[in-house]
Amino acid sequence: MAARNLKGPEHVTLDDEGTEGTSMRNSRHRARAVVAVAAAALTGLATLTACDASGGDEAAPNGPTAQDRAHRKAEPVWDTSPRSVAAVGDSITRGFDTCSVLSDCPEASWATGSDSEVRSLAQRLLGKRRAATHSWNHAKTGARMADLPGQMERAAAHRPDLVTVMVGANDACRSSVDEMTPVAEFRADFEDALGTLRDERPRAQVYVLSVPDLKRLWSEGRTNQLGKQVWKLGICKSMLADADAMDAAAVARRAAVRERVVAYNAVLKEVCAKDLRCRYDGDAVFDFRFGTDLLSHWDWFHPSKEGQARLAEMAYEGVTSRRP
Repeated sequence: MAARNLKGPEHVTLDDEGTEGTSMRNSRHRARAVVAVAAAALTGLATLTACDASGGDEAAPNGPTAQDRAHRKAEPVWDTSPRSVAAVGDSITRGFDTCSVLSDCPEASWATGSDSEVRSLAQRLLGKRRAATHSWNHAKTGARMADLPGQMERAAAHRPDLVTVMVGANDACRSSVDEMTPVAEFRADFEDALGTLRDERPRAQVYVLSVPDLKRLWSEGRTNQLGKQVWKLGICKSMLADADAMDAAAVARRAAVRERVVAYNAVLKEVCAKDLRCRYDGDAVFDFRFGTDLLSHWDWFHPSKEGQARLAEMAYEGVTSRRP
């Protein structure tokens, strides 16, 4: 649905930021690996000592075994009532083309907006007054996954209880299929972004929304003649170019884009599952059967206010659910 754009749909041509160097990212990965190995060694030593003190694996007379305590400590903890929210991502989270043409409209953002018609996630969780002072939007129109580590660093500076993530559509929305972000790079950048947050906020919760189904967006929007004219300006060319073409090459191109989006969502799910305080939406956004009434009538690509409100509702249900 509707936006380094629907990046839950975005204007791909708007992203001209540079991305972080591979060597710097690899250095951070190596540093985190060293810390992780050291922590594992210390944990193993502590567990061994505890077992020796209690007589191996048998339960201590007056309490649980060290194994029981370790199991409880490893259980995921999810607070359904966070007291602050930071948002990272792309143009969808910035409310692009929601209020006026070719403009961000952060007040209508599903994540942190103040518009009463949208009732953003922040307002639903915090209330209108607290949301005004305890929610922050660091998403950027045109952003791709490679931009997420930098956004996450800025979000972490607020020390939020919850960080929302919605990014990836711009990685698939390129000038051609060949220019889509490789899945391995997408994974590395997402892991780097989560690592950046964990360096500063180890206990912050992360709620990750899936990348929208761009092929459904094409299927819905192509019924509108004005929308197709707007698409000719260059929006998501990998999917939306030649919207009426049904030859073998066009069909294969759209299928390739959809397959890449599915692969991106698999990465989001897998990487998030390794973090005890990360929750994925279970493909809720990808599977949502949206119609043209939920798309911006400025571009038939980004969410309208109604679409933003639906995203806020879906995110609220995911964050406040007792179970993922």
